[in-house]
Amino acid sequence: MNITLSVDERVAEAARETARKMGKSLNQAVRDYLDQLAGEERVVAEWDAFEQRCLSGAGRLNGWKFDRNAIHDRG
Repeated sequence: MNITLSVDERVAEAARETARKMGKSLNQAVRDYLDQLAGEERVVAEWDAFEQRCLSGAGRLNGWKFDRNAIHDRG
């Protein structure tokens, strides 16, 4: 997919120089960043789904709730 971006020329030149120092083209640096960004969003979505399952009682917890007194009860 091709994407057209509007970026200030000074920002583009500075980014191009930074990418060059990393041994990449600006195009590759932007693609890598987008890959990273997409991956982070996927991880956040997975954690949100896990949290909702835990809070709803679904999944492995089967409605179990943390009980401070039970944890410390050595009966």
